Amino acid sequence: MKVTLNRVNQAVHFEGESASTAIKIHIDGSPEIGGESLGARPMELVLMALGSCSALDLINILKKQKQEIQDVKIEIDGKRRDAIPAVFTAIHLLFKLKGPIDIEKANKAAELAVKKYCSVHDMLAAGGVQISYEIIVATE
Repeated sequence: MKVTLNRVNQAVHFEGESASTAIKIHIDGSPEIGGESLGARPMELVLMALGSCSALDLINILKKQKQEIQDVKIEIDGKRRDAIPAVFTAIHLLFKLKGPIDIEKANKAAELAVKKYCSVHDMLAAGGVQISYEIIVATE
């Protein structure tokens, strides 16, 4: 696996590109270090990586269980320590699913998706980050 980061301006705005696709992602720092709000911050990308890694497996498992998923939204809340480096200490994922989905199947699928199949979860958890999650299913 390989990615490339290219500096876009004279501040701290970067454009990231993976070797597997031509999709570009914009990354920027906080205003305190010269960021200009031109992209996601690196630690936000970590939260997005955890959420998307878990969601891909969650959706795949639910589809295999013949569950009809009409929509998925994930809210991810990360708490960081005050000391430098300001690493995450706790992260909570809230999966909001829509459709005629069996809540028991969704809970079991989330357990597998987050804690068994998500590599990002394992990396963060190995570093001491407490990761929790919950599922909400709306039928309308």
